[in-house]
Amino acid sequence: QVQLVESGGGVVQAGGSLRLSCAASGSISSFDGVGWFRRPPGGQRELVAIIIRGESTKYLDSVKGRSTVSEGNNANMVYLQMNSLEPGDTGVYYCYALLSATGYWGQGTQVTVSS
Repeated sequence: QVQLVESGGGVVQAGGSLRLSCAASGSISSFDGVGWFRRPPGGQRELVAIIIRGESTKYLDSVKGRSTVSEGNNANMVYLQMNSLEPGDTGVYYCYALLSATGYWGQGTQVTVSS
């Protein structure tokens, strides 16, 4: 059973930055993919950024150039660095891990960007 715990959400003004962290119960390197999704208010969950083994990292078009997903030096950590935040980035952010064709989700962390 994979467990994912997010942290680092909060309220930030437009133009600011946040770094979200995700702690996994196992080694990130053993996963087929890790990344972040978000659910905007009243909207559906959407991919923000994902690292898939053997493929290039993928980003939501609206966050390209402003966000970076990375794996930490600590083997069980994944991060999402978000810069130049916009009100449209508001939502609940979920850590995601893919292992043997099964997806696992964290409980989410709220990010609110005020204008």
